[in-house]
Amino acid sequence: MTTPRVFIVRHGETEWSLNGRHTGATDLPLTVNGEKRIRATGQALVGDDRLIVPSQLAHIDRLPWEKQQQTKPLDIRTDAKVQIDEDIREWDYGDYEGLTSATIREQREKNGEGTWDIWRDGCPGGEYGDETFLRQTESPADVTKRLDRLIDDIRSRFHEKAIGKAEVGGAPSDVLLVAHGHILRAFAMRWIKRELTEGVSLLLEGISHLDLGQCWANSTQLEV
Repeated sequence: MTTPRVFIVRHGETEWSLNGRHTGATDLPLTVNGEKRIRATGQALVGDDRLIVPSQLAHIDRLPWEKQQQTKPLDIRTDAKVQIDEDIREWDYGDYEGLTSATIREQREKNGEGTWDIWRDGCPGGEYGDETFLRQTESPADVTKRLDRLIDDIRSRFHEKAIGKAEVGGAPSDVLLVAHGHILRAFAMRWIKRELTEGVSLLLEGISHLDLGQCWANSTQLEV
């Protein structure tokens, strides 16, 4: 019987991700190691006898920034529709863009602002000027709203009609998301109906992957 899945894959390593700098809107090239790890991930995970079977993919969502062009070495040859989706863009870090968590803590202490937790507090800041992606800096509630919208779309369009159906001859139902680390961790939390304010312990290093399997509302298990 069919068990439709969602695979989440974090983009490859950049200089900022290597140094722990928060990267939301800034488009950066991959490091040499990042490119190598993407190719290795594609070879290990993608294929007819691998975890991600191209013929079973119904849909691929990727974030809007040009960095995602550099995930091509994953070499997923599939008939699935590839969509640039604003709902899977990285958290808008606002004033904290390009800063490490240590620097943010130092700044907040200097300004008398107290401790900081992105899952609880979000990020302060103004707007990005690019008219295509003009937006206010987001709160955890804002991020939750758009992720829930994406999850509802995945389940209604690709999963509900496939659950329990015969695998042989069935329509593709797996979905692949390729994006940044914070938003994918938040996605995994919302997939199992946990609040972002509870805190997220899941870690995704550069070009990490996670198979959420068929974890529905009452599940607290993540299949890795």
